[in-house]
Amino acid sequence: MNATGRRLSHDEFDRLSADVYPRLVLPHLRPEDHGKFVVFDVESGAFEVDDSAHAAANRLHARIPGVQARLERVGFPTPYKFGFRGVR
Repeated sequence: MNATGRRLSHDEFDRLSADVYPRLVLPHLRPEDHGKFVVFDVESGAFEVDDSAHAAANRLHARIPGVQARLERVGFPTPYKFGFRGVR
């Protein structure tokens, strides 16, 4: 949450994210971006790509203060994988 507060409900944020990413972000990504993190503004479609999610987010927040941002990983269903593989 930013200093100005959340402008979008969770449902609206999810709906915009599902629309903006494939329509405005994916067409601009290159094959060499596979596996990198992309942080995008769900309202404008502005985005940053980097090997580091933190670096990409910092650049986008510097460009658009108060951005309503979402994190994705290019070519993966989720940005991070959480789980327990068990002990061998």
